[in-house]
Amino acid sequence: MSGQMDRVTIVHENFRRRVAVGDFPQGRPPAGPLDDTTAISIFRTACLTRAMDRESRKMQAAGKGYYTIGPSGHEGLAALAAALRPTDPAFLHYRDAAFQLQRAEQVRGQTAAWDMLLSYACSSEDPISGGRHKVLGSKALSIPPQTSTIASHLPKAVGAAYSLGLARRSPPEHQTIPDDAIVYCSFGDASVNHSTAQGAFNTAGWTSYQSVPLPLLFVCEDNGIGISTKTPRGWVKASFELRPGIKYFECDGLDIYETFRVAQAAADYVRTRRKPAFLHVRTIRLYGHAGADVALAYLPRQEVEAEEAQDPLLHMVRQLHEAGILEPTEALAIYDQTVERVQRIAAEAVTRPRLENAEQVMASLVPPTRRCAPTNGPDPERRAEVFGPDMTAMEKPQPMGKLINMALTDLMLAHEEIVMMGEDIGKKGGNYGITQRLSSRFGRARVIDTLLDEQSILGLAIGMAQNGFIPLPEIQFLAYLHNAEDQLRGEAATLPFFSDGQFTNPMVVRISGLGYQKGFGGHFHNDNSVAVLRDIPGLILACPSNGRDAAMMLRECVRLAREEQRLVVFLEPIALYPMRDLHEDGDGGWMTTYPAPDETIALGEVGVKGEGTDLAIITYANGAYLAQQAVPMLRKKGVNARIIDVRWLSPLPADGIAAAIKGCKAALVVDETRRTGGVAEALMALLHERTDLPHARLTAEDSFIPTGPAYAATMPSRDQIVEAALALVGGSQ
Repeated sequence: MSGQMDRVTIVHENFRRRVAVGDFPQGRPPAGPLDDTTAISIFRTACLTRAMDRESRKMQAAGKGYYTIGPSGHEGLAALAAALRPTDPAFLHYRDAAFQLQRAEQVRGQTAAWDMLLSYACSSEDPISGGRHKVLGSKALSIPPQTSTIASHLPKAVGAAYSLGLARRSPPEHQTIPDDAIVYCSFGDASVNHSTAQGAFNTAGWTSYQSVPLPLLFVCEDNGIGISTKTPRGWVKASFELRPGIKYFECDGLDIYETFRVAQAAADYVRTRRKPAFLHVRTIRLYGHAGADVALAYLPRQEVEAEEAQDPLLHMVRQLHEAGILEPTEALAIYDQTVERVQRIAAEAVTRPRLENAEQVMASLVPPTRRCAPTNGPDPERRAEVFGPDMTAMEKPQPMGKLINMALTDLMLAHEEIVMMGEDIGKKGGNYGITQRLSSRFGRARVIDTLLDEQSILGLAIGMAQNGFIPLPEIQFLAYLHNAEDQLRGEAATLPFFSDGQFTNPMVVRISGLGYQKGFGGHFHNDNSVAVLRDIPGLILACPSNGRDAAMMLRECVRLAREEQRLVVFLEPIALYPMRDLHEDGDGGWMTTYPAPDETIALGEVGVKGEGTDLAIITYANGAYLAQQAVPMLRKKGVNARIIDVRWLSPLPADGIAAAIKGCKAALVVDETRRTGGVAEALMALLHERTDLPHARLTAEDSFIPTGPAYAATMPSRDQIVEAALALVGGSQ
């Protein structure tokens, strides 16, 4: 750390010395539309940015500040902020303190330096994160907070830009972005190589190529290095100069006049043409990657010193002097006054309170509820027109897949802000026909056939949700989620947490999953692991076992998203989509009728089937189906059982389960997920902590699922349930 602080001191002293004697690096003279007042404002912001970076490192060294990735070298981004509107949502690179500080100059009543230093100090009074992380972000400045996850914010920026076209035609009730806005998204040169970024660029180009409006400005801040790995010279330009569907712009970030001019041109192109652009800004990096990183550990001293000699603040002083609007002595006075000001503010910021306990930390995991306009549902005539022959089908028992389709139709009729997106959900009708006719009923704008990229599907949903829509993205198969799971974990779930509930992205992610498909697909179409979803804080995971429950739970999931701004995953058991019979062919025992549109199953409400007291079988999804097959067999053995359908896999409905098993003598957990990391682990812990009942579990093996005749060999069966139950409670033979 001392070596790093030495470089910080050296850059500081070199700036003061060189300005005092007029020793400036060579560069282009000032030229372009940047006015004098704004130019001086940009320099002031640059000085503030530099002083904040220096002070944050001192705070960290003194144990009063935490984790900083410095903006020094990227101060020229203040010129870019000045070229945009403060209502343009900005998904910022973690080095963009200058952008945020300059944008604060465009909005009255801001205390940007104080706010940012509170964040550096992790104070609970930090107005964006409430002390949970050092993040850039501001509700007033239209800057959603970003952490340092590499490139993961790019897909949702695409989604936010896409939402603007649809919002113009059909404004959602909770729209947050003005119709004439553009979306700004910045990142480093190393990040362009990340698969998440490449997916976002490809999606933007793919969308623009089809003339779909996408007002999005990508900004690559190219300082030539990612931590210690150099970006090949010319790589970024070669990769993006001729990219289909995305117009390329470039500028020198050390030249605030050129940066402002080119940024204005790029923003004007995006705003008027409603097409994406890529602005390549060449910058430098001072002091290394982050607070504890020492560049001299992997770069030669000569190279480090050459970079420091190109200090952006020195270029600014030179240009302002050449423009005749600020003398070097005046510039140095501004710099010194800013340093003193930041020191005074920091001295107070480090005294402010911090989070002290788990309750305070977790307070923003669940977003605040919001008021929604009441709805009585669609006009009966309109509903009958949309459903057509399905109105008659509602009166007859139907399999789960059909009832989910009906529920989706009713929900889209009731809430115009619902938008669906996914692979093949439109013309083809989605997985197993679940979204059949929805495209013809509601149009391609609300039922979007996406390209084959799960990261882009979820990013589209996250971005649209931030503009007031209620997205229902579909992931074709549970195994496909793993390509994109960080969009839920690192982006959607953390947004309310790191914004203290000020920013949200409510949605219901529909996923086809679990096992028991006969002879189709193997592992990639029959994944039976939900651990990756269950350990995401704040995420609700719902999983129905029959069509009637599915319809009512889906309505509750949409209500949770719409009114409580929750992130919900609705896991649909593939094998139960077409299931008709329960005990024998033709009995129709697993089909149900469509529940009335106002019927729901509340979050935490479990299902109870039967009144037996010898045994409670606690299960869900396919397990509930198999348990119902097993109950008559157990009865013949003298064991009277009841079935507890958990329904909600995260958070587990602990109180509901505990109430449902009262009066039972034993409990058997039947879990189709794997023994290690499966739902049964939590259910067994619950039984141990909340009851004195004898209990056991029957789970799937720790294995992938094969295709062919052995499709169910690794998972619980009806006969295994009977065997496990008898082993637990006994029974007549």
